[in-house]
Amino acid sequence: MDSTKSFGTPQAETKLHFLDYWRIIRVRKTVILTVFMLVVLTTTLVTQFLPPTYESVARIEVEKDMPDVEGFRERPVLSNFDPYWMQTQFEIIKSSTVLDAVINKLKLNERFAERDGLQVPYRMDETRLLLRRMVDLNLYRNTTIIEIRVESQKPEEAAEIANSIAEAYRDYRQRTRLTMVSKGIETLQDELKSKEQEYSVKESNVVQLRKSLEINDIDPYSGRVYGTLDSETIRRLDAVHVDAQARYVELNAQYSRLTNMNRVELKRALVTVQPDTILMGLLEDLNKTEQQLALTAQDYGEAHPEYKRLVELLTTQERLVDERLTGILEGLRALVEKSQAGVVELAKHLDEAKKKDREAGAKLMEYYSAKEELETARTVKNALAMRIQAAILDNQKIQYSVVKMVDQAEPVLRPVRPKKILNISLGVVAGLVLGIGLAFFVEYLDTSVKTIDDVERALQAPVLGVIPQNVGNLLEEGPESPHAEAYRVLRTNLLFSRKDQGWNTLTVVSAGAGEGKSTTLFNLAVVFAQNGNRVLLVDSDLRRPSLHKRLGVSNSIGLTNFLLKQNSLAEVIQTTSLPTLDFMPSGKLPSSAMGILNSPSMKEMISELKRRYDFVFFDSPPIMGISDASILASEVDMTLQIIQYRRYPQPMTIRAKQMIEKVGGNLMGIVLNNINMSSDSYYYYYSGYFEESYYKDSDDKSSSRRKGKRSGSDAGSTSAEVEIKQKY
Repeated sequence: MDSTKSFGTPQAETKLHFLDYWRIIRVRKTVILTVFMLVVLTTTLVTQFLPPTYESVARIEVEKDMPDVEGFRERPVLSNFDPYWMQTQFEIIKSSTVLDAVINKLKLNERFAERDGLQVPYRMDETRLLLRRMVDLNLYRNTTIIEIRVESQKPEEAAEIANSIAEAYRDYRQRTRLTMVSKGIETLQDELKSKEQEYSVKESNVVQLRKSLEINDIDPYSGRVYGTLDSETIRRLDAVHVDAQARYVELNAQYSRLTNMNRVELKRALVTVQPDTILMGLLEDLNKTEQQLALTAQDYGEAHPEYKRLVELLTTQERLVDERLTGILEGLRALVEKSQAGVVELAKHLDEAKKKDREAGAKLMEYYSAKEELETARTVKNALAMRIQAAILDNQKIQYSVVKMVDQAEPVLRPVRPKKILNISLGVVAGLVLGIGLAFFVEYLDTSVKTIDDVERALQAPVLGVIPQNVGNLLEEGPESPHAEAYRVLRTNLLFSRKDQGWNTLTVVSAGAGEGKSTTLFNLAVVFAQNGNRVLLVDSDLRRPSLHKRLGVSNSIGLTNFLLKQNSLAEVIQTTSLPTLDFMPSGKLPSSAMGILNSPSMKEMISELKRRYDFVFFDSPPIMGISDASILASEVDMTLQIIQYRRYPQPMTIRAKQMIEKVGGNLMGIVLNNINMSSDSYYYYYSGYFEESYYKDSDDKSSSRRKGKRSGSDAGSTSAEVEIKQKY
């Protein structure tokens, strides 16, 4: 572990690697296998007990109501495929009109009741509901062929119902078409009588108007209306008026644009856009005079007579240019006014011409209006008569079936359901998908610490050690325990992380209870003591002391007795089976001694213990909800935060770290506890390293004992620890 890594700034969120997904699957394999087996077993059982279902298909071709030959009217052009119309036919086939006919024909009320073991036949609505569940309609590949699929436990029944539905739908379409045509013919005939009466009235009105107005109409039955004035003359006047108005708009816009310019822009515009010969000449002379004036000022100076003459000439030329610009603008303004007057005059002539035309045609307007109404009535009457004749011909002589049977349904030999292989295969796939999905969902909901990256990304602190599961008492297991290497690695990283060699007091805190802080502190103290350091282990968890049970000693006298001035330091410190390890129990905590760890006596005791021992380890309660852990973190030199693998959510561990920093504690790093090395591939390399190191150390120690080359003080130490021992 690189302890020099900067944790002061938040690290970027890293994406999951493939191995991270595999780690989640391995950790949650119990959930995945449980869901997989439940889904597969349920699918298999349901598939085995489902009764066989047979399906028969009848195919019909459907068309819209149209005759197969053209009558007296033009046949409308229809699209080949209309999805909305086809969907409407699906609904008609499943309607009560068609299905009731099938039910009555095949007596399905009694047959379905007998199939289900009932003595009383089903009602019509019940049978219709059962029949709809058996029927499925499909459109065959964007054609007008409808497939009527019927499923039943009897193959003969499925084929019979499919054919009956096709026939009932065909009969319904034929009846509907005949009814619609008959009603349409009657409606058209009634409308024709009304139009004939209306035509007679209009014809009499036209005859009377022609006689009363003495109009000599060469075509009394034509609806065309003739004007009284030459329409070409009015169109010509209108065109001239439009051109004049466009010319006026153009000139007025040009004049407005020029009047809004300053003198420099006006000169440039009149030279480039609307060239003026006189203005161009004046501007050319002005430029020459300016050049001569510049040369004269350079050669002779401003006091020279020639310079003064050129100045007067330049003033005169500028005045002439300004006068010319003003004259051009005045001329353009006069041209605009003239164009405007012409537009007004043309508009006046055009209005007078239209007025004369209207006055001349007003006398004949009534007659020609009546004549047009007569022509319209005659056209409508004739169209209705032709429509009626075409409908009668379509209905009587050229009828055809709009529904044709393409394939009749036949009984099948093999059932379509259940598809055992497919269902079980889908069950296997669904079980895997649901199991893996549930595993990832549970993993998503689980906000606890899972990896070293989680810790370093969330807490911005280094991980100094990883402790495996099922760690025992190293004092009983001895220095050659396979678990001791994890604590030796933690000891090595802790010593390298110290900023001051004088730091020798340590406490281990956790966010919540049961994260293994007491076990970690105890075994870490044992490892330090096995390495030859003089170590004192203090049980400062006054509310729930547990270290005395591990050592098998009494807890009657301890830390509280010393802080309350009841016993001396020598009386409360006990020895252990390890010569370099001493132990101070917590003692009994009277109710009047709450907050005793924050007393001056505690600080004096810590100072005294720092002088007597190489390292002093203080056990503490959980830091969340109890102030003792915060007090200890502020009073000792070093603090380790332990986090149990997959136990508490990350916000809780982050809050614990913030509380340590808030009280001024020196947080050296994080210890991950209770790691399952065998099941979690993320930590597998730790397990392999521990086992390899353990067996290698065992062989080396055996060889050293035979050769007598190793001393007792270095037993159980790695090469890194020996190096640290020499350094410190």
